[in-house]
Amino acid sequence: MGIVQNQTFKNTIATYVGFGIGAINVLYFFPNYLSDEYFGLVAFILSSANIMMPLFALGIQNTIIKFYSSFKTRNSINSFLTLMLIFPLSLIMPVGLIGWLSYDFIAEILSSKNAIIKDYVWLIFASATCFAYFEIFYAWAKVQMQSVFGNFMKEVFHRLGVLILFIGIHFNFISYETFIYGVVIVYILRTIIMMVYAFNVKSPVLRFSKIPNLTSIIKYSLLIVIAGSVGSIILEIDKFMIGELKAIENVAYYAVAIYIASVIGVPSRSMLQITNPITAKLLNDKDIVGLDVLYKKSSVSLFIIGGLIFLLIVLNINQLYELIPEKFSGGLLVVFVVGIAKLVDNISGNNNAILFNSDYYRAVLGLGVFVAIITVVLNLVLIPKYDINGAAIATFISIVVYNAIKLWFVYSKFKLSPFTSNTAKTFFLILILIVVFYFWDFPFHPIINIGLKSVLIGLSYVTIVFKMNLSDDITLLLNKFLNKK
Repeated sequence: MGIVQNQTFKNTIATYVGFGIGAINVLYFFPNYLSDEYFGLVAFILSSANIMMPLFALGIQNTIIKFYSSFKTRNSINSFLTLMLIFPLSLIMPVGLIGWLSYDFIAEILSSKNAIIKDYVWLIFASATCFAYFEIFYAWAKVQMQSVFGNFMKEVFHRLGVLILFIGIHFNFISYETFIYGVVIVYILRTIIMMVYAFNVKSPVLRFSKIPNLTSIIKYSLLIVIAGSVGSIILEIDKFMIGELKAIENVAYYAVAIYIASVIGVPSRSMLQITNPITAKLLNDKDIVGLDVLYKKSSVSLFIIGGLIFLLIVLNINQLYELIPEKFSGGLLVVFVVGIAKLVDNISGNNNAILFNSDYYRAVLGLGVFVAIITVVLNLVLIPKYDINGAAIATFISIVVYNAIKLWFVYSKFKLSPFTSNTAKTFFLILILIVVFYFWDFPFHPIINIGLKSVLIGLSYVTIVFKMNLSDDITLLLNKFLNKK
């Protein structure tokens, strides 16, 4: 677990730096420097691109991770990686041509509710292409056990770029329209830099010789597209459908709440960057004992860390919303509901990595498609009735159901469960601290109130986790920290 601890720690630091910059953007600059309409437009473009990304990537980022360690000769590795680079173009290029020829028709459909979308539809395609190849280049580096720089680019770079664009708006260097294009340019630069780094880690050598097990590789790539699309639909379709069913300003209000709740998922994002290729190797080596250890350790560690973040958010949410414009306060329920869903994701540990790197990924895909359909239906029913709260409820139901299915499937096929007695202890610890601190507020400015309350919550939580040794990995990290003092 040494490499996991080391790179997870670095990834978590980078991710939180990124989320800190993002918090400044989302909670201050977006509400105060962009109109609600343009804020909603940015969220709509990026969410739509994220929905398209798995299709454009053709599952290559997952295929690299699953199959790379199975190749043993230099020639087979180079031939495999050559295919991984060019395969997505077989879809991106014809889709781009069709989009160019029928642009007006597509733009009219997407902008039927909000006319502002029409002139920017092509940015969805450009962003989706960048997102797809960024993930491919990142996977290229990850299989070399180099995830830290890629995680910095994934979590920090674009948020820092957006912050610089806001500074440009502040000094009247750029307009709202230029800002929209600037955001996409930032993502293009991010992809180019990631490509240069990935090729520096492992130089591409173009080889077109026969690839062993090619049929299985192509089949896996095409099928895993469905899995990626399912995940994107569950996580991103809400903002897209709000933009299509309601005034686009509602996307802005929803995006702020979702961003706050998404902080709970940061540890999972960080850890899985490195546990994904390790899980693939354990499966390829048929090391079920090692897989069980990784499964349980990743689950309880993520639950503990995510639980602390959940407490800090939920117990300070009222003061936090006092710091941003009142019109965004309708997202309080969204934060709570989606926050619980993100916590459920954390409990699942490296569940996704086990499923999508195993031979059982086909069966899960069908279940995933079913959940995706349910997600769309729930959004269609709940958004018109409950606005952004309806979208949050739909997301919550979808994430919980999907995770429950995947947990059951791993247990039924591998006889592995992520749960231990420490899972239950952590759950009750979170409940107790909610009861103790929810109604406890200081009569000060919201920022001071949040700071004081967070210190009390954090010290209480970390002390109990450490004394009860709820996670060996977390205890080890805390011991190292305390021994340095």
